[in-house]
Amino acid sequence: MFNRDYPFEDRRDAGRKLARQLLHLAPQHPVILALPRGGVPVAFEVAKALDAPLDLLFVRKIGAPGYAEFGIGAVVDGASPQLVLNEDIVRQLGPSPDYIRAEMRRQLAEIDRRRKAYCGDHAPISINGRMVIVVDDGIATGGTMRAALRGANKNEPSWLILAVPVAPPEVARDLGHECDQVICLETYKPFGAVGEFYHDFTQTSDAEVVSLLNEARGFGLRVADSARPMK
Repeated sequence: MFNRDYPFEDRRDAGRKLARQLLHLAPQHPVILALPRGGVPVAFEVAKALDAPLDLLFVRKIGAPGYAEFGIGAVVDGASPQLVLNEDIVRQLGPSPDYIRAEMRRQLAEIDRRRKAYCGDHAPISINGRMVIVVDDGIATGGTMRAALRGANKNEPSWLILAVPVAPPEVARDLGHECDQVICLETYKPFGAVGEFYHDFTQTSDAEVVSLLNEARGFGLRVADSARPMK
């Protein structure tokens, strides 16, 4: 472990620090999307500070035929769920369109189950034409976040921002190609695990996710009719 103070006490502390760098975006009335579960406490503090609606962004891997752990793409949740494929791997392995469609349906069913567990009957927030800030508690390799950003982009937000407390510098730089802006408070190299940068990195529970989402239901209700996208 590092011979220094931790940059973040816990995820809520990281969220408050991240929110300070995002406050100037409040007049744009952004939507905050959290990757569950660890991204939710961070995103909650951002949504609270910006008085912005908070929703979840689920990403489910699509595995190769016979090798479920080898990802050929991902399904990204939202008002209009999106399929994101690694075209190079798909060309190499040649999975059938029927296989891909079946796997997409299977992963969407799992996303739906998890969303209902966390959000009840609340439908996903549409991000079309909205500024969107995607938040997690940190990034190590960037694979899941890359799929999340590509899926979100397919829903045509007006401006897409990735906001995280910590990431390796090269990963943060590469993910900048998948969105309009990256805001990362701390970059370190070498980079081990995200939890190394938190004094308390206790696993976020399902109960905490549900509680924070319920508390956030009142955020972002006063959206001005005059809000304008940034591009």
